[in-house]
Amino acid sequence: MAIVITDECINCGACEPECPNTAIYEGAEEWRYQDGTSLEGAFVLPNGEKAEAETVMEPVSDEYYYIVPSKCTECKGFHDEPQCAAVCPVDCCVPDEEHVETEEALLSKQRFLHKEN
Repeated sequence: MAIVITDECINCGACEPECPNTAIYEGAEEWRYQDGTSLEGAFVLPNGEKAEAETVMEPVSDEYYYIVPSKCTECKGFHDEPQCAAVCPVDCCVPDEEHVETEEALLSKQRFLHKEN
């Protein structure tokens, strides 16, 4: 499953640079699929969702840091544990029960986000 940042976030920003997928953004910041990935142009995500890598997307949260679920792989393929949770001083990076995925699905997503060109 993806990781989610709860409303207990103190906006310290420790998590953002730790994300190997650039899936973490400051509250109210717009995001793109191309940020920190090899995605280009139009594509279909492993979950079937169609998207454009360059399209500016609305923030998931306006108040505190947030994680884009479709870019989060729980750091699978990079680290043994989610790095956002490892560095969070208030333990607000927790499993997202609304976006449950198997380890195999997370690794597949990681490979998709970081294709060799």
